[in-house]
Amino acid sequence: MFDLTGQKALVVGIANDQSVAYGCARAFRAQGADLAVTYLNEKAEPHVRPLAEALGAQIIAPLDVRDETQLNALFAQIAEQWGRLDTLLHSVAFSRKEDLHGRVIDCSADGFGEAMDISVHSFLRLIRRAEPLMSRGGTCMTVSFMGAQKVVDNYGVMGPVKAALEAVTRYAAAELGPRGISVHALSPGPLKTRAASGIAAFDALLNDAAERAPTHQLATIDDVGAYAAFLASREAFNVTGVVHPIDGGYSILG
Repeated sequence: MFDLTGQKALVVGIANDQSVAYGCARAFRAQGADLAVTYLNEKAEPHVRPLAEALGAQIIAPLDVRDETQLNALFAQIAEQWGRLDTLLHSVAFSRKEDLHGRVIDCSADGFGEAMDISVHSFLRLIRRAEPLMSRGGTCMTVSFMGAQKVVDNYGVMGPVKAALEAVTRYAAAELGPRGISVHALSPGPLKTRAASGIAAFDALLNDAAERAPTHQLATIDDVGAYAAFLASREAFNVTGVVHPIDGGYSILG
């Protein structure tokens, strides 16, 4: 029904073949998009580069979202090589363990600020650089979680951080809509990813989601990728500013 052939997509946040970002990159490529893929650092590169190469990524570059030099270099390369960008996927989040596992009210100012900077403001930094390259319109997406809207045990400070990310999505959508740029937050239910493994008792949450969700199935990275590929298409151009649950209906339950 839709086709991404010729589109240029930047995917930030692949850690391994279980990452949500990888599921999205794979779906973009399957629908014909050309890919730019980033990896965090030298330690991450051996895990990410083979995946990017297997997908035929035309640009593979390092990116620590805190590093302005790397950000500028990445977008300079995209501008020089492609001259435009159609899709941006941001799937980056971080919290110190003590803040993730501790009480929100005990979170340090430094820890709170670091989590907000890496998980939320980095999305804005990427959008700001992508905007001039989206002169024909485009799509910017990030990845949230139900802990933004409901209290999830052991999710700690990431709940308020993801809530801020969802608010940023709405405001960015309102500001960029006149330019034909849509902004979305993908909100998968509990997924078996490396990032999720850092949440205490996460297996219990996975089991509860699989048991209680109306479909009785956990979402997969391919489910998220398929949805993201649709949002990247022209057929979805009039949808923006939305948090999209992709969770087998788990989030509708009390």
